[in-house]
Amino acid sequence: MSDDRTADLAARAAHRHVVIVGGGIGGLVAARECAKVGMQVTVLESEGELGGAIRRADLGGLTVDAGAESYATRGGHVRALLDELGLGDRIVTPNPAGAWLVGAPGVDAAPLPKGGILGIPVNPFADDVRRIIGWGGAWRAYVDRLRPPLTIGQERSLGTLVARRMGPKVRDMLVAPVTAGVYSADPDDVDTEIAAPGLNAALTRAGSLSGGVAQLIAERADRAAKAPGSAVEGVAGGMSALVDALQADLQELGAVVRTGVPVTALSRAGDGWTVSIASVAADEDEEPVEESITADAVIVATPEPGARTLLDGLVPGLGEPGEAPQIEIVSLLLEAPVLDAQPRGTGVLTVPGSRTAKALTHATAKWSWLREAAGTRHVVRVSFGAQGEPAATAGLDDDAAARLALTEAEGMLGVPLPETALIASHRARFTQSQPSSLIGAADRRREVRKALQKVDGLAVVGAWLAGTGLAQVVPDAKAEADRLRRALLWGDDAPLSTP
Repeated sequence: MSDDRTADLAARAAHRHVVIVGGGIGGLVAARECAKVGMQVTVLESEGELGGAIRRADLGGLTVDAGAESYATRGGHVRALLDELGLGDRIVTPNPAGAWLVGAPGVDAAPLPKGGILGIPVNPFADDVRRIIGWGGAWRAYVDRLRPPLTIGQERSLGTLVARRMGPKVRDMLVAPVTAGVYSADPDDVDTEIAAPGLNAALTRAGSLSGGVAQLIAERADRAAKAPGSAVEGVAGGMSALVDALQADLQELGAVVRTGVPVTALSRAGDGWTVSIASVAADEDEEPVEESITADAVIVATPEPGARTLLDGLVPGLGEPGEAPQIEIVSLLLEAPVLDAQPRGTGVLTVPGSRTAKALTHATAKWSWLREAAGTRHVVRVSFGAQGEPAATAGLDDDAAARLALTEAEGMLGVPLPETALIASHRARFTQSQPSSLIGAADRRREVRKALQKVDGLAVVGAWLAGTGLAQVVPDAKAEADRLRRALLWGDDAPLSTP
């Protein structure tokens, strides 16, 4: 960019004010994109801390992730952000030991089969597969190789596809635990092409579902050979380090970051916006102080329910909201030498309906940095709730939720965990955005985004539009912030991108 163009950009940016409503990762990334070209930026977060789905908790003096603990490496977007923020040397990979499955009829517990996609096996007669679905299930799955292939795209539902090709045991005991753990959803509701891109086409080429899975695995292996690495990564010390680094960078760029300030309304003000907020009063006996901020543009970065409330009446054509699962994660700090042997690998998935909890992560077995920090103690995270199924802990107080989580952990890990083993607990509640892998979700999101982009000076970011996971949220937030700032800085003369 020429010196004249840079000076022009700086002059334009200095007179533009953008307010970001919500201090989760999507909001912080979008704020940074605006601040780094010199715009005036104000971030407003209703909670006392930034981070959204990334949360830290003090567990008996040990700092742990209470929300997202890792990110998918696909696309390289999150790793690039971590590198930009000086956190590249803290990127870590998980223990590759893998997880176990509990709840299959007649099977106490078994390692999750390796070498499949979303639980769909390549070889139904493999020992680790047959151990779970039995000889009957294996022979039924083998019928897949004898049936004629489907035409491309004929079956959208992953669960229906698996059941028709390989039988209900593969769907219910292998695929359903994975989709419940990853998407909080039933496999029948999962869109095959979104969850496993290319699977229908590979099935047609190979002539069977298991053959199609084998083809996709070979293609992924080829890509991995060219760019080796883990499918997920984390940050030593916890994912909250990303939040801290983004906040520090924003402050260095001159942005204003405020927490504990709920936004109560948005309204148009001429060519700009008025953002109404209720600041928390200094004294508990005082009423919150009403305040308004004017801005040239607004980026809404809250979860879907809050975003829809703020945008109601301002954006026509938003349609109906998607169903958002209510998830709770109960983290337990345990003094339990029986867990030293990592009896169920790095965690456990459950066959839906077999237990109260849907999944468990043995965090100190999964992450070496946390194991070193914990010493002789262990950290276990127990997850409750799924699509259409409220969390079993929802109506319990914190102590009762911790006891239920301990009972579930004992059953899922297959070792005695008396209440005396419990040192500390933490409970986190989330409204999880509807997974983009659900049938119809991607189409709905495209229509919502199209309606939002018709409103001048407005962008909306976050998992409810981008899809769950940092690998989707981060690039989407960058793209939407870039679209908005180009319009603010250049109008109809906007270049394809700005730095």
